[in-house]
Amino acid sequence: MSEKKPKRREFLFTATYAIGVVGAGVVAWPLIDQMNPDASVKALASTEVDLSSVKPGNTITIMWRGKPVFIRRRTPDEIAEARAVNVKELIDPESDEERVKNPEWLVMIGVCTHLGCVPLNDKGDYNGWFCPCHGSHYDISGRIRKGPAPTNMEIPKYEFVNANTIKIG
Repeated sequence: MSEKKPKRREFLFTATYAIGVVGAGVVAWPLIDQMNPDASVKALASTEVDLSSVKPGNTITIMWRGKPVFIRRRTPDEIAEARAVNVKELIDPESDEERVKNPEWLVMIGVCTHLGCVPLNDKGDYNGWFCPCHGSHYDISGRIRKGPAPTNMEIPKYEFVNANTIKIG
């Protein structure tokens, strides 16, 4: 039996293919890497907010990803009012318990779900928010109660870092 010796031509083909694959990787890497978000976008991905200065019954507005976020420290009466609502009567049925992680704090994106306006705080028929553009009324839990808006105001992903700090995003 004779052993088949590799020929020079086979070696050259294999070396050429290997160099071609490495070259393709070197060319493709910058094209793929440029699709990753840059540092400014990553910085906007989350934000921490100090809540220690917010008094019960007050709302603060912060900007996150270019949108206003309403953070309201609700009073015990407001919490009771939000929880007393019959969910079956709502346009977009969602209980207050589903919308908050801590009953004292309501965190929601402050954009009307009709056409993207910013509703006014402590206005409207339900002591919550009112969008003057087309007349949408939201209650103290940010749920649509009256008007053309189809859904409740959106709740962003958030968590409590400690008793006085919240991380949104």
